[in-house]
Amino acid sequence: MSTLPPLSGDSLRWPAEWEPQEAVWISWPHRGDLWRGGLNTLQACYAQLVAAISPFAEVRINAASALHPALHAALQGCRYRLYNHPTDDVWCRDHGGIFTRRSDGGLQIADWEFNAWGGKFAPWDKDNSIPRHMAESLGLPRLSSRLILEGGAIEGNGEGLLLTTEAVLLNPNRNPNATRSDIEAELHRMLGTRSVFWLGAGIEGDDTDGHIDDMVRFVHAEAVVSIFEPDPHSPHYRNLAENNERLQDLRTPAGHRVEVIPLPMPQPVIQHGWRLEQLPASYANFLICNGCVLVPVFCQEKEDDRALGILRECFPGKQVIPFDARLLVLEGGAIHCITQQQPRL
Repeated sequence: MSTLPPLSGDSLRWPAEWEPQEAVWISWPHRGDLWRGGLNTLQACYAQLVAAISPFAEVRINAASALHPALHAALQGCRYRLYNHPTDDVWCRDHGGIFTRRSDGGLQIADWEFNAWGGKFAPWDKDNSIPRHMAESLGLPRLSSRLILEGGAIEGNGEGLLLTTEAVLLNPNRNPNATRSDIEAELHRMLGTRSVFWLGAGIEGDDTDGHIDDMVRFVHAEAVVSIFEPDPHSPHYRNLAENNERLQDLRTPAGHRVEVIPLPMPQPVIQHGWRLEQLPASYANFLICNGCVLVPVFCQEKEDDRALGILRECFPGKQVIPFDARLLVLEGGAIHCITQQQPRL
């Protein structure tokens, strides 16, 4: 437990994802009722993800202590650390604590309320407790908010500019009594942001109602990649076209124009007879981790190669590593959704 009081507002900065990281957090899958592909298959996929991350950063894992012996067996040769933090589900980006830098040089955890994307998937009480557990285990100050917010709903450039969507943060299923101004003020208090830029709605099949991390991602303080869909018959077309039009007005707090780099969508990933027939597959759901960028791919050679090529140009000097995310998107997310980076002190 930290003895330092939490700081807020101008005394905080939310680091960009490309800044040096000490660790990457995940929440280990343990509920067989949630995954069509089977829990054993999913856990093997997670073990592959841990193996892919561990050359670049330690992987810190939220998992009830009863799961730890099996994890030790599954993760031999990887760099990881286990924490007795019981969870309901796996989406650590959304339920995990968000790390900020304090003006005194330390780290702090932002602890938002979590209600499983508008009350869609009960229970969520254990997931909502994860930021508190993380802060206590790490001995970090924790700043709490009554605002319901998931980490995948916000994207930042490390210099005070934050992107989000109206479809999520202005949705009555999260914060029915909060205005746009209320939300912007709370983002500033919790993260130290100076400017909030709002996009509209998200891609088809997204349980989250439209998380930004499936659409627009910073690759530099003054550049983003943004998903586009050229097919006017696609269910994604209208929302993405409107968002890309809005992005033409995107400026940093210093007034500099932000470059917008188009990133294509994969071909539709369809799962007939499933809860999500069109899965929310997106190349934007990548994780930046020290010397690498882990990119979701979908066994579409032409589309995968094109997206990887664009991201290699965006991240010179980093390894851009493809990771088969077809199993992950069955439940509505990919690599960024299940990870949360911890900055290096």
